Amino acid sequence: MFGEEIRYAREAAGYVQEDVGKLLHCDRTVVSRTEGGKRRPSIEEVEELDRLYGTGDLLKRLYGRVDWNASIEHPDWFQEYVDHEAIAIGMRAYQDSVVHGLLQCWQYARALFAAGDAAGNAEEIEELTRARLSRQSRFLVPDGPLLLVILDESAIRRVVGGPNVMRCQMEHLLRVAQLRNVVIHVAPFANRRTLIDTDMVLLELPDGQRVVYSESLDRGHLSGDSATVARHQRRYDRLRGECLSESDSLRLIAEALEGFRDEEQRARRSRLAEEQLQRHQRRQLHRGSPRIPPRRRPSA
Repeated sequence: MFGEEIRYAREAAGYVQEDVGKLLHCDRTVVSRTEGGKRRPSIEEVEELDRLYGTGDLLKRLYGRVDWNASIEHPDWFQEYVDHEAIAIGMRAYQDSVVHGLLQCWQYARALFAAGDAAGNAEEIEELTRARLSRQSRFLVPDGPLLLVILDESAIRRVVGGPNVMRCQMEHLLRVAQLRNVVIHVAPFANRRTLIDTDMVLLELPDGQRVVYSESLDRGHLSGDSATVARHQRRYDRLRGECLSESDSLRLIAEALEGFRDEEQRARRSRLAEEQLQRHQRRQLHRGSPRIPPRRRPSA
């Protein structure tokens, strides 16, 4: 509602967003996000808008009545997060149990959806997989935004979709880790003092604002409260200090890759042995079956 009031005041004053951006020395997207209720402006900025739009102290008084520290918890919570992710200039994430979505390969993401609520619906699985991978396009490119991900060791060890899928995923992690903007750390099972009991994402937005995002069973929680963000940032930094170094993390992923390759080869040999046994049993069955003499055709 506050954003709508700002938009109404701007239009009544005869300005477009580009004009306001130039007068406030900021990008048009900053104005757009403020009017869309997705960004908290500073009190100084609001006072400047009051002067620019000739609204007295109306916007400043409304600003003081907004609960800026309220967390977002509503049905379209994930879209709210994705909107922030799409413009973020930096991301720090902690992921437990599974590989973070922005680091997933196609085979791994599809296997996750196939084992989840979309199980049995091939069309929905493909749509969800495409949607997830489309979010990677900003990050998994040279000179993309910072993507710093801490993976719990369980995300490396837990088998999703079988050894073949895990081999593809480990190869993908090693490949994207070569990008300059991508940093991957593994939080090992041993020697851990800092525990984070849920997946967490810290986003840095173009206007300098920072937000923290996490999920519970049925909804997401997005907060831009500076004290809340700072508290979770400290926990994240402590955990990062307990992680394996970047090189040791990649070494652990490479070791896991070799293990999944070995499992894949053993599974392949087992399948070949089973197929050979079945062919042998079919031949034995054919040889042991009673022979039926051919029928003689009557002579003409």
